[in-house]
Amino acid sequence: MADPMKIRAANKDGVTEVKILMSHEMETGQRKDASGAIVPAHFITEVTASWNGKVVLQGEFGPAVSKNPYLSFKFKGGAKGEKVTVSWVDNKGDKRSDEGVIA
Repeated sequence: MADPMKIRAANKDGVTEVKILMSHEMETGQRKDASGAIVPAHFITEVTASWNGKVVLQGEFGPAVSKNPYLSFKFKGGAKGEKVTVSWVDNKGDKRSDEGVIA
């Protein structure tokens, strides 16, 4: 299982900005190891962020995204103390979901 995501969310003037640092290897499947064998592809394919049960961001990633991807977005709404939930699924079926509190 991957390490927890670092999620920061802050509301200003009715707009919440969310910053996420995901911990994931994001292997493209094109790199070779020291013995010359190809390292199998392993990358995040889907990302979803929700607030109060409403999806506020949904996206698809591919092998071109860098290791430990950083994602930032804004949405209208949110209040201090409410939670934002972010989850991802990778091409091997691994999943991760974490929460951040709006400051």
